[in-house]
Amino acid sequence: MTAPVSDSRPLYLDAINAQRAALPGQTVPAIRTLREEGQARFAELGFPTARLEDWKYTNVSAIAGQLFKPVNGALATVSSEQLHSHLFADLPAHRLVFVNGRHAPALSSVGKLPAGVIVGSLAEILATRPNIVEPHLGKIAPTGTNGFTALNAALFADGACVHLARGAVAEQPIYIVYVSTGDTDSVMTTPRNLVVLEESAQATVIEQYLALDDARYLTNVVTEAALGANSRLEQYRLQQESTKSYHIGTWYVRQARDSRFISHTVDLGGLLARNDLHDILGAEGAECEFNGLYVVDGRSHVDNHTCVDHAKPRGTSREYYKGVLDGMARAVFNGRVVVHPDAQQTDAQQMNNNLLLSRNAEVDTKPQLEIYADDVKCSHGATVGQLDTDALFYLRSRAVDEQTARDLLTYAFANDVLSRMKLAAIRLPLEQRLTTRLLRGRSLNELELI
Repeated sequence: MTAPVSDSRPLYLDAINAQRAALPGQTVPAIRTLREEGQARFAELGFPTARLEDWKYTNVSAIAGQLFKPVNGALATVSSEQLHSHLFADLPAHRLVFVNGRHAPALSSVGKLPAGVIVGSLAEILATRPNIVEPHLGKIAPTGTNGFTALNAALFADGACVHLARGAVAEQPIYIVYVSTGDTDSVMTTPRNLVVLEESAQATVIEQYLALDDARYLTNVVTEAALGANSRLEQYRLQQESTKSYHIGTWYVRQARDSRFISHTVDLGGLLARNDLHDILGAEGAECEFNGLYVVDGRSHVDNHTCVDHAKPRGTSREYYKGVLDGMARAVFNGRVVVHPDAQQTDAQQMNNNLLLSRNAEVDTKPQLEIYADDVKCSHGATVGQLDTDALFYLRSRAVDEQTARDLLTYAFANDVLSRMKLAAIRLPLEQRLTTRLLRGRSLNELELI
């Protein structure tokens, strides 16, 4: 492990300078400019600290105090047998696999794509068809939001690129898998994903982040999505990283008229995980729905920051996040909804519910509404508590022992979020993982309650 330093910024800037010339797309002026802006902003900002309101409850000093070296060199060897047990095996999909942040063609399986659908490695598309990327990359996610987004802009080398032309429909999901291996100890990957749906296009995109070993590393990923008029995007984001790892994930979405975006975020791993989801409803009739679940224990920390910008009239947003915390785990939820003066007839709802299974678990929740229009329907709320004593009494009165009753209520609380997922090939394996974790490996059938 690298010894802690007072300010690791110079180390990261040296790493950027050492890698810059070899990064894909450096011959494309817009890409070169994006990386230069990222480097300049990181030099100015450094890593966020608790003095910043948005990072008040999330301490990243373990990241800021050392250099997580950018992945460099040959692709790590991962066999399909090693990977298979971690994947959603029953999911028919166009699959892109990245090992330690770099595309692994041998593990990927992109079938015949419908007309107007492009799915591939960002590095390869930058080399062959940069015109697809240039109008959008770096135009949706601000480069200087914080030090992490700036560092990603300066160092990104690869990621997934999904582009659907006007009216195109991807019948099968697009499945993006990021695998970290045991030789990633104290290194950093900076994936950059771009999803573009032109007018009336439809797609489902799945991001899965997983580890083959319990290594210590940093994943710093940024995804940008542009949704054209009347387009539909459903996104699944599943974080199952190493228990020693750090995961910083940022999604920026920009929606056009009558577009619809649905997001499902599930956090089941990582020592520290931070998810930022910012959606700009930039035209009339745009709709979004965010569903989130985090189940953490030990000393894990998970932070979900969302922001929905209702910029135009008749927009609709729904946010529904739930957390289950045990041990000395900690969670943060900060949901911000901004209704701008022109966004009349906005309908926005937000809720965050948390279940604490331990006296030492802690949640900081802060739902926010900022309303600058007068013809709106908005609500928000948050709860932090323990299991319902009345529900426990009901189960106990029906000969269910106390531990089983607690496990069942905890499972039902968490599974409520998974039930919102349309894809059974994703939902059912996650439900099974919840039974292993919350029902101690027993199924509901084994408990003879259904």
